[in-house]
Amino acid sequence: MRAPRSTYRLQLHEGFTLHDAAALVPYLKDLGADWVYLSPILTAERGSTHGYDVTDPSAVDPARGGPEGLKALADAAHEAGMGVLVDIVPNHMGVATPAANRWWYSVLQEGRQSRYAEAFDIDWEAAAGRLRLPVLGENSDALEDLRIEDGQLHYYEQSFPIADGTFSPGDTPREVHDRQHYELVSWRRADDELNYRRFFGVNTLAGVRVEVPWVFDETHAEIGRWFREGLVDGLRIDHPDGLADPAGYLEQLGELSGGAYVLVEKILEPGEKLPGRWPVAGTTGYDALAEVDRLFVDPQAAALLTDASDAEPYRHMIHDTKRAVADGLLHSEVQRLVRLLPRDSGLDPATAADAIAELLACFPVYRSYLPDGAAYLEEAALNARVRRPDLEPAFELLLPLLRGDRAGTTGYLDELPVRFQQTSGMVMAKGVEDTAFYRYSRLTSLNEVGADPSLFALEPHDLHLAMLVRQQDAPLAMTTLSTHDTKRSEDTRARISVLSEIPQRWSEAVTELEELLPLGDRPLADLLWQALAGTWPLERERAHAYAEKAAREAGQSTTWTAPDEAFEKQLHALVDGAYDHPEANAILVSVAERIGSAGRSNALGAKLVQLTMPGVPDVYQGTELWDHSLVDPDNRRPVDYSLRTAAAAAEAGTPVPVDASGAAKFHVTREALRLRRDRPELFTGYSAVGTEGPAAEHVFGFDRGGALTLVTRLPLGLEASGGWRGTLVHLAPGTYVDRLTGRRHEGGSVEAADLFQHYPVALLVRQEAS
Repeated sequence: MRAPRSTYRLQLHEGFTLHDAAALVPYLKDLGADWVYLSPILTAERGSTHGYDVTDPSAVDPARGGPEGLKALADAAHEAGMGVLVDIVPNHMGVATPAANRWWYSVLQEGRQSRYAEAFDIDWEAAAGRLRLPVLGENSDALEDLRIEDGQLHYYEQSFPIADGTFSPGDTPREVHDRQHYELVSWRRADDELNYRRFFGVNTLAGVRVEVPWVFDETHAEIGRWFREGLVDGLRIDHPDGLADPAGYLEQLGELSGGAYVLVEKILEPGEKLPGRWPVAGTTGYDALAEVDRLFVDPQAAALLTDASDAEPYRHMIHDTKRAVADGLLHSEVQRLVRLLPRDSGLDPATAADAIAELLACFPVYRSYLPDGAAYLEEAALNARVRRPDLEPAFELLLPLLRGDRAGTTGYLDELPVRFQQTSGMVMAKGVEDTAFYRYSRLTSLNEVGADPSLFALEPHDLHLAMLVRQQDAPLAMTTLSTHDTKRSEDTRARISVLSEIPQRWSEAVTELEELLPLGDRPLADLLWQALAGTWPLERERAHAYAEKAAREAGQSTTWTAPDEAFEKQLHALVDGAYDHPEANAILVSVAERIGSAGRSNALGAKLVQLTMPGVPDVYQGTELWDHSLVDPDNRRPVDYSLRTAAAAAEAGTPVPVDASGAAKFHVTREALRLRRDRPELFTGYSAVGTEGPAAEHVFGFDRGGALTLVTRLPLGLEASGGWRGTLVHLAPGTYVDRLTGRRHEGGSVEAADLFQHYPVALLVRQEAS
């Protein structure tokens, strides 16, 4: 299997196509990237900026460059000695525009008789043989707004097919609608009455049953062509947790691709590992992100910041947010599970729904993969019994069914256990990432996809252990710091983490800001002020967009489905006040200036660790310069590559300043990527680098087998304690050259002040290793 030494992620859309990516290959090669890593390229909804709403899996999206664009990129990359990694979406398809998706259109037109009815996860019996589409407004007479034009049924700008023989001249649109294989209903009914599986709570993304052999074959025929024709070298699998049988799917994919390099976008909770039978190189790196970030957080601030945020214990918070999702947004999924219970289960529907929702709320990881992970179901049941002892008899009846015991050794493949596994991941994602992460605000750099915010910091010793395990178990898994899904970019988080070094000052600042610009929702206000401090100076429009999204995701003072106009007016007044209120602006600017330099130190340190640690490092588009982004769509803004190519051209052999230009980050990124690509023999092992002296805790270093990474941590604490003060770094015998400065160092005990004379990081190469 050919594997990348590093990747560079590009977001493709109408404004940046495969042809644009092909033209960028010389720049990426110069940067040191080994493979080009592409967002989904199959045909998606018109105007899609992300590509996860695939409407036609049989062709490369014309809007993204089409097959000619893929060929141009593949040729350019391969001629440059680079590989191509592509993101694919097996779990769902985009159905927002029925006419754009011939599979979905056929199901709407022909119902259960459609060949494609088997391809979608639809519970026909739940709606008397019809497919419910939640597209209408809230009016009870919304169906009166239907009209018939061009042989289709129209509701405002949306159109739907009419089945053969169901329309005669003189029929009213309502009469025609009532004869269709689908039923148009209010969007508010989706959460309780939907009868098709969605991607999380997105009505316009319908789940696909790739476990059906012909569905796999037809949705992956184009992907197979990529490998047969040598266009693509590896795949990134989006959301495998949504699949009925991830292991079986990945085995089929391995056969299709000839055993190519494959990664899964899988979120692992602390201590969790991928099932050993999955034929993949590893995850896309959220677990690595969580580990690296916590190295730059001061553990002593945990108690003070927790008190300041007045937050309830995190484990109780996420139980409640997950339970709210199971009872609300995803209640239709719970109801589907109830309908799957055997008639002789002994459970009435209401009790069953309550108990299933409680088990989902208590599930400790995203999902199990029975028979792998069966212990997680037992753990969920234990917690559920503590929280809801009144439901203990229901849990006793449910557990054997959810384990698949009823049907013997293969029972875990029955529909009820499978659908429960698919649902637990949805509840976790919506309840934690998309709700609790916006409520738990003691230090928001920790609120990242794949991370547990209750784990505040990671001691150097523990990070070394994690690195050794990674080197042993998943040396080809991806590592990352920023993605299209991260809640905050790496540089934003690096700045916010500095607040852990000044917890008292930060707490006082937020209190003052709350008095000047009261919001009435302290956790949300704290989250917003951290976002502003981490991105300052942020364009006002971006700040307003983020504040509104954060508030509605948190769902405490306003929501997406029922916005509180008065609260949101106050929310936007807070954002404006950050720019216009003299006192508030002065406080914010003061904090931003205090954490700015230390934030750059953290950012360079985190980047160098990520680029050189065990695993395959990914650089998200544009982050080779400073990037202070927030959650999507903010982190998917167009990248100005003219700035980056200028940085590449302007770089000299001498050190560059660590300033607002981002030249230092570009320099660190390029040197590390080039070294990994050109000297892979220097990255075959892992050992900790020893330190000694009064500031030893501020150095973190490791030797990969000839390439040594050394970084500064907790820079404000280092400054406050008087600097390095003779602290030593112990290097093995030999001569070393710092790739970042060109300076030579002899092995033995070297002063940290000498190593970090220009940068807060060092990338040493042992000359004997050459």
